[in-house]
Amino acid sequence: MPTLDDILEQIGEFDFFQKQALFFLCLLSVTFTPIYVGIFFLGFTPEHHCRSPGMAELSQWCGWSLEEQLNHTVPEWGVHEASFSSRCRRYEVDWNTTDISCTDPLGSLVANQSTVPLGPCRDGWVYDSPGTSLVTEFNLVCEDSWKLDLFQSCVNAGFFIGSMSIGYVADRFGRKLCLLVTVFLNSASGVLMAFAPSYTWTVIFRLIQGLVSKGGWLTGYVLIAEFVGSNYRRAACIIYQAAFSLGLIILTALAYALPHWRWLQLTVTLPNFFFLLYYWCLPESPRWLIAQKQNEKAMEVIKHIAKGNKKKLPLSFQNLNSEDEDGEKPKPSFLDLVRTPQIRKHTFILMYSWFTSSVLYQGLIMHMGIAAGNMYLDFLYSALVEFPAAIILMLTLDRIGRRYPWAAANVMAGGACLITALVPDTLYWLKMTAACLGRMGITMCYEIICLVNPELYPTFLRNLGVLVCSSMCDLGGIITPFLVYRLAELWHELPLVIFAVIGLIDGGLVLLLPEMKGKTLPETIEDAENLHR
Repeated sequence: MPTLDDILEQIGEFDFFQKQALFFLCLLSVTFTPIYVGIFFLGFTPEHHCRSPGMAELSQWCGWSLEEQLNHTVPEWGVHEASFSSRCRRYEVDWNTTDISCTDPLGSLVANQSTVPLGPCRDGWVYDSPGTSLVTEFNLVCEDSWKLDLFQSCVNAGFFIGSMSIGYVADRFGRKLCLLVTVFLNSASGVLMAFAPSYTWTVIFRLIQGLVSKGGWLTGYVLIAEFVGSNYRRAACIIYQAAFSLGLIILTALAYALPHWRWLQLTVTLPNFFFLLYYWCLPESPRWLIAQKQNEKAMEVIKHIAKGNKKKLPLSFQNLNSEDEDGEKPKPSFLDLVRTPQIRKHTFILMYSWFTSSVLYQGLIMHMGIAAGNMYLDFLYSALVEFPAAIILMLTLDRIGRRYPWAAANVMAGGACLITALVPDTLYWLKMTAACLGRMGITMCYEIICLVNPELYPTFLRNLGVLVCSSMCDLGGIITPFLVYRLAELWHELPLVIFAVIGLIDGGLVLLLPEMKGKTLPETIEDAENLHR
């Protein structure tokens, strides 16, 4: 009996239907970007200081009329206010004992600076920002600055939990149902977050987005990998990830145009409701249907693909193996990921590779952000460097294979981190060049692991395998801020040295995986176990 790959060779491995499906799913990939990295804009922390003794207090003590208040409300008062306040403390002015002249309050306050005690902020903070963010609206500064870390940790915790649960749902109940459910929950929680009345509700809705959004994105990744033939799987998956990079640029433009976080959140969320129309645009994965012994439904999807590609399915290919139609359907299990020796090896190496990619990818961005300049330009530059990485992979993966470019990308990322750490600041051009090469290398690693991970698992276990392994990416995202900000206090370049070691180790481990260039996707446990032969 013919396999699905044999049938796709007859009706088109990457023809009109697959290109249309890829376009639809790439739109989904673009909208995942604000959830994954949106904290850079939603939660940006502008320069701020504690509000100093107010004009109202001084006016009351001096007995100024409204006209006199206006005369004293000059730009210098704001300068004075900033200079007389630390970020988290303010000067406690006792108007009855402090020697302040109503004729020249600024000069007299400066003269008495050393005798005025410090106290906690009671009147809020002043932010040097034209827009709003989570920080400015909920005052997530000073003793409440940890709440911003909690906000981002909840997103990564949601990614971590959702990766496992949604992976099981997609392998148990189908890719299409899982995709639609996650799209709806992501859209609804995103809109509710834009109207959240308090910080607590904002965190709750963001956690829900984390629980479903990454699982939906990876389900779309698996779906397009199962729609196309083996010869075009690499190109389709890289284009899917390039759409994520495009989302970085679009997010930068939207954040620049909409500096208020609620409007930005609403703008990036509303297009997600469009994806509910995919109920009529995308069929279920034929590979999943075959793995579930639903051969009749699988053949209907195959005929739909053939019609979309304007191809006619040969009579000899219109029957799938139906002998096991009523047999036991394989059910995904977490134990299947470690039960057999080869799949167990694949699982552990892929988990470490996901962890490495996350730590280096996010860590390099955070490390550059320690001394960041223009927030929008820095983010834009970091996004543009991802496109050459995709082009390099398009030109090499089908010629050389997966393993050697993957190992080389890890070595390049790790080596670039080490060079960046050791090069003195006086050679700024060399330091920045090395940092850009490191970002390019780890971006290539990210794109390769997204391609290889689905290829190493059988169909009934594929989505679960991808999401469980990629959960280590979320664990890396949780600990990366501590690696960067705490280690940098000991030595500014120490995080880069740690990144280098982690990346170089991964470069050696990936060489232990089987080469998947030109191979068909495994359908059973036995197929996956024999990939190394």
